[in-house]
Amino acid sequence: MSSVCRNGLLALALLSAPGAEGRELRICADPNNLPFSNQAGEGFENRISAIVAADLGATLTYTWWAQRRGFLRNTLHAGLCDVVPGLPVGTELARPTAPLYRSGYAFVQRPDAPPISSFDDPRLKDLRIGVQMVGNDGYNTPPAHALSRRGIVQNVRGYALYGDYSTPHPPSRIVEAVAQGEIDTAVVWGPLAGYFAARQSPPLQVTLVNPPFDGARLPLAFDIAFAVRRDDDAGAFAREVGGALRRHRAEIDAILASYGVPRLDTPTTLETR
Repeated sequence: MSSVCRNGLLALALLSAPGAEGRELRICADPNNLPFSNQAGEGFENRISAIVAADLGATLTYTWWAQRRGFLRNTLHAGLCDVVPGLPVGTELARPTAPLYRSGYAFVQRPDAPPISSFDDPRLKDLRIGVQMVGNDGYNTPPAHALSRRGIVQNVRGYALYGDYSTPHPPSRIVEAVAQGEIDTAVVWGPLAGYFAARQSPPLQVTLVNPPFDGARLPLAFDIAFAVRRDDDAGAFAREVGGALRRHRAEIDAILASYGVPRLDTPTTLETR
């Protein structure tokens, strides 16, 4: 490689590096995935991303990509962005920042129903239960596994997590099914449950699954963080973004509360990692 070419590549790297003048905070997010994100900037991850960008003195830019299988491969690892908000801590293909919150799966029921909080509740054998599914297999999410371990299968109905992408916020369909009486209860990822249950008429009740695990190897709750690539400089960049999250902890907690995110952590106590 010629010295001119090497110098050109070095200059390009310096211009895009964290801390460079005129820097960008490049985010990859789903354009139709409330309450997390949408192209109009109405999701809580949009709002938190804006806070981080302002703290770092960066311009916030987005690459929009439907959050399907292969999302990280086609976005973060393809170099289209530097940060993905809202990934579980422990995701193998990315390095997490400080956690934003800890949430879990929750039972969604109509307001007059006796609350359910455990998969061992005997009523589940007779109720029509909705679970979120990914792909064509309705038994591949933690709640589906927890139910099938108890032999609760025939009365379970799957709702696609991805849903009909031509409609707004397709994951809301499972919560709407409870409100419309298609099913008696649904087990839904907490932020989705809290946000969409509050928007039904009348609002639905949301009860986090307790305990937040099923057996020794099936977690039902997760720490959620921003994430960056796993490369040589990722640790410093993750700490920088995590520092911005820590400095605005109270503001972020207020945003999460306004979106109805049910939490298993205590707001303002999560530390930067």
